[in-house]
Amino acid sequence: MAVAIHHIVIDAHDLPGLSRFWAAVLGWQVVSEREREVIVGPDRDAAWGLCFMPVTEPKRVKNRLHFDLNADSAEDRLAEIERIIELGATRVDIGQTGDESWTVLADPEGNEFCVVRPKRDLVG
Repeated sequence: MAVAIHHIVIDAHDLPGLSRFWAAVLGWQVVSEREREVIVGPDRDAAWGLCFMPVTEPKRVKNRLHFDLNADSAEDRLAEIERIIELGATRVDIGQTGDESWTVLADPEGNEFCVVRPKRDLVG
């Protein structure tokens, strides 16, 4: 392979706040924190992580790229949705019918992401 993902970069107004939100959601840690860059990952030696970089302009449109998160079971999925909301996420309506196998949320700065049904339920 010629290249590999190093970081996924997320624009942020509140670098410490948004990076800590995502670290808590994913059970990761802040592995590097500078004035203009905060990196979170599973550990310092992880192959890739999330990098938060400062921006001044507000988010205006739906993300063109988003995370799909999943849990081990349907019950865990519902509990995780509530835990993530308690961490600061909000539910987002992007035109869902209510029959979807995912729930759309937004992080504290409005970046959409989904919590989908367990991966093992997707196969088959």
